[in-house]
Amino acid sequence: MENRPDDAQIAAFEAGIKLGALYHQFTGSPLNLQNADSMERAIAESISVQPFVEEINVNINRDMIATKLNDEFGYCELEGRMLTVGLQVIHGNTRIRASMTYNQERDYPLMEINEVESLS
Repeated sequence: MENRPDDAQIAAFEAGIKLGALYHQFTGSPLNLQNADSMERAIAESISVQPFVEEINVNINRDMIATKLNDEFGYCELEGRMLTVGLQVIHGNTRIRASMTYNQERDYPLMEINEVESLS
């Protein structure tokens, strides 16, 4: 008998892969207040074409951008702490809602599974 992962396990894995890829692909990108909207769209559109993604919402904290801007050049780098992301992944009969948010207490952007929903 094979011990294969079920839909919930695969969906959770896929959600984690998407959030991890997003974090490592886009942090460090040049950013200012004028391109924050387009950066949010670019991140969301990039991740949304990947398998099993049903929905993604990306928000970049404008207050953090403003405090990080380089006075001489007028831009900063996108940091994980600036991102708030909500993601829905569907695999088989399971929908996973996952997120990445900055945790001030731990000074770290944490990724987590928020909800597992059976679609059957």
